[in-house]
Amino acid sequence: MKYHTLIRQALIIDGSNTPGYVADVAVHEGRIEKIGDLSRDSAEHEIDAAGRVLAPGFIDVHTHDDTVVIRHPQMLPKLSQGVTTVIVGNCGISASPVSLQADPPDPMNLLGTAEAFAYPRFSDYRAAVENAHPAVNVAALIGHTALRSNHMDDLHRTATPGEITAMRVQLQESLADGALGLSTGLAYASAFNAETDEVLQLSEELTAYGAVYTTHLRSEFEPVLEAMDEAFLIGRHAKAPVIISHLKCAGAGNWGRSPQLLASLEHAAKTHPVGCDCYPYAASSSTLDLKQVTDAFRITITWSAPHPEMGGRDLQDIAAEWAVPLMDAARRLQPAGAVYYGMDETDVQRILAHPLSMIGSDGLPEDPFPHPRLWGAFPRVLGHFSRDLGLFPLHTAVHKMTGLSAARFGLAERGEIREGHWADLVLFDPLRVRDVADFKEPQRAAEGIDGVWVNGVLSYSDGQANGQRPGRFLARSGDLRKGFANL
Repeated sequence: MKYHTLIRQALIIDGSNTPGYVADVAVHEGRIEKIGDLSRDSAEHEIDAAGRVLAPGFIDVHTHDDTVVIRHPQMLPKLSQGVTTVIVGNCGISASPVSLQADPPDPMNLLGTAEAFAYPRFSDYRAAVENAHPAVNVAALIGHTALRSNHMDDLHRTATPGEITAMRVQLQESLADGALGLSTGLAYASAFNAETDEVLQLSEELTAYGAVYTTHLRSEFEPVLEAMDEAFLIGRHAKAPVIISHLKCAGAGNWGRSPQLLASLEHAAKTHPVGCDCYPYAASSSTLDLKQVTDAFRITITWSAPHPEMGGRDLQDIAAEWAVPLMDAARRLQPAGAVYYGMDETDVQRILAHPLSMIGSDGLPEDPFPHPRLWGAFPRVLGHFSRDLGLFPLHTAVHKMTGLSAARFGLAERGEIREGHWADLVLFDPLRVRDVADFKEPQRAAEGIDGVWVNGVLSYSDGQANGQRPGRFLARSGDLRKGFANL
């Protein structure tokens, strides 16, 4: 038989957390048609992949690409690192359903200016993604803060019963239209005063759909264990799987506590489907939060509305130049974004290596001077952590960004190299793959990513995007609780 694409003699690491094997892979009409010895077959496009790894396309489970997939659909920061699917709507902030009356509140401004929020219904957003034809697949969560912004005149309080009812209606409509679930960002001022009961009531809409609850915890600092308990309570109440976003021990006073956090996660997992995502860096990035301003670790400004010239400079240096205290400098820069060097590398590695953790970049594409995770998270796991440090074998690294992620988020027929699955694939050199983006030059493509196919279409090769944009909107597929049961 003649196929569309034949990738010959690749080391196939199939996403199932098992060691690789050498075989040929045939792709036809967007799907993996056959795996095995295909030496007698031919194809329109044939690739000699000897010495290289063929893996499922990477799934970035934690992104803020909500509006950029529509406005800049080539998605080069993700495509260039082998990412073929992005999950948007994390941390309580989503592009839809949103009807803004003014500028987007912090941290919704991470997704763009008011003009970027043009989707009053989730179905509007889904249609916009489909019309934009992005280079990657897109699946979406609904943000709690986004819902609050639609119905509350003051985000610094808990919602009234009437407001909660209105939010529930929008969440239910969105779930019916294919949203993956609900995300919260309870650490942010725009949601911090939401009482647990507000989220408990909203989460009840997840139950009938088997949808997921993801959360940027109410605190990642000293009360982190209490915040985890709150997340598990909400998940149990809704009978919904729980994903803790970017699990970390934030703040110098919290360093070394990762065994406690992971023990809490493991304990919860005995009776309820739970997991976490994390990014492979000891520095975080978000809006400039006065509660996190400290001289205990370095803080770099990524953008500032009143002082754009300060992007890329350390807050300490800016304060010294202005001859003001650190906090005064931070206030003068706002609204702004920042990178916080507030984690310990040992904690990062311990969380990264844990069987319950997936990989997510948490990259911020709107930042003029972004955290390097936007361009480098996935190759950093493959190169630095797996190959160079030996933190886990390559097949485990791949599993954490493919098969595990697809199962947890119900992305049917993706995340593993199997006959009949969609041909989301990445071909890379295991000896060369590495992240090149760093904190000085964060917008640089990875090395060693030789080919990326999205829905069977070669979209990136030889270090270049070729203009193909075969991505699709991926609606929630069935009951997400089943994905945890099968792991």
